[in-house]
Amino acid sequence: MMLALKAGSLPRRVLIAAVILLPGLARLNAGTIPPIQTVFIILLENESWAEVEGNTNAPYLNTTLLSTASRCGAYYNVSNLHPSLPNYLWLEAGTNFGILDNNDPDLNHQNTTNHFVTLLKNAGISWKTYHEDIPGTNVPLADWSGYAVRHNPFVYFEDVTGTNNPGDPYGIAHVRPYSEFASDLTNNTVARYNFLKPNICNDGHDSCAPYYDPVRQIDAWLATEVPKILNSRAYTNDGALFITWDEADGPDERVGMIVLSPLARGNGYANNIYYPHSSTLRTFQEIFGVGPFLGDAANATDLSDLFLQFGLHRLVKMPSGAIHITAVGITPGRTNIVEASTDLTTWLPIWTNVSTSTTFAMVDTNATSLKQRFYRLLQLP
Repeated sequence: MMLALKAGSLPRRVLIAAVILLPGLARLNAGTIPPIQTVFIILLENESWAEVEGNTNAPYLNTTLLSTASRCGAYYNVSNLHPSLPNYLWLEAGTNFGILDNNDPDLNHQNTTNHFVTLLKNAGISWKTYHEDIPGTNVPLADWSGYAVRHNPFVYFEDVTGTNNPGDPYGIAHVRPYSEFASDLTNNTVARYNFLKPNICNDGHDSCAPYYDPVRQIDAWLATEVPKILNSRAYTNDGALFITWDEADGPDERVGMIVLSPLARGNGYANNIYYPHSSTLRTFQEIFGVGPFLGDAANATDLSDLFLQFGLHRLVKMPSGAIHITAVGITPGRTNIVEASTDLTTWLPIWTNVSTSTTFAMVDTNATSLKQRFYRLLQLP
C-alpha cells in the first residue's frame, strides 16, 4: 500500500509517503516540477520536428544538445493555429484572442492584463525579453532590420507598452536588445523569466547568408549562444532552458521542445506525451506560482515529466527488514530532511543532509521491527 499527498501546512516541496512493509519494491512519482529559479526560453521558427531531428545540418542540436537534454516527441502546433503571431500570443496568454494574422500592434493590441508577464509583475517576479536587432531606445512596435514585431508577443499588450507608446518606460525597460544578454548573464543580473528571440535569419524564418539553409542557421546560432547560458550562474543554480518552435511548416504538426536543466532528467530522455504550447505556459505558471491558469493552460498537461521529480522516488524493503530510500529532484546545496512516523502524527527526523547532487539515498535501519512506517521528505528553502 502506498499513499502520496501534498501537505499544505508543511514547508514547500514536501512529499509524504506511507508504505506498509511488504517484500518488494515501492515506487513513488510526485508529478511535480522541481524548484527552478530561472527560466530561459528560445523561440525558433517554422520547422517541424521531422525536419530538425536527425538533420545532418544541425549537428550541435542533434549531437550535443539532445544527448544531454530532455525532449518531447509529441509536442504539437496548436491545431490549425497559423501564422506566427497567434502562436506567440498563445504562449503568453493561452489564447490567440481570435487573431489569425501577423498585423502589427497598432491593429492587434490587447487591453487585457490577463497574461503571463503581468502575473509575474504582480507577484514581484522579474522578467525581460531580449530581441536581436532592436535599438533599445524605444518600445519596438514595428519591424526593424531583422526584428519582426510579430515575434514579440509582449508589445501587443497595452499594459506593457502604455498602449502603443514607443516611449513607455516600462516597455523599454523590459524589451531589450539581445546584445545586452551576454553581459547580463556574466554579471548574473538576468531576470527570473527570460524570453530570447533571434532575428529572422537566426531563428530559421528566412534563408540567409552565409548558409542559405534555415536549419543550419538555427544550429549555428544555438552552438554560439546556448553554451553562454549553460555556463552561467543563473543556469547552474537551478535554471532551465527551453528551446522550441512557434509552429510547424508542413503536414507534420509536431515541433521540437528541448529542455536543459540541472534539474531535468536529461541524458537524452524523451517521452511521447501530447503537449501543445499551452503545456509550456502552464509549466511556467507552475514554476513561478502565478495564477490562475491562463486560457487553455488550464486544460493542458505540464512538462513535469521532463524533470526529476522532487520526492521519494524509490522505497525498497531489504532482506534485513531495513528500508532503502532514494530521493530525487533535489536542489544541490539545500538542506533535506527525511522524517519518519508510525502514526502520521508524530514525526521524527531520521536523516538530514545537504546534498551535492540531485539525488541521495539512505537506509532506515530502525524500520526492521515495525509493521508500518511512514516517511516524508522536506527540502528547506
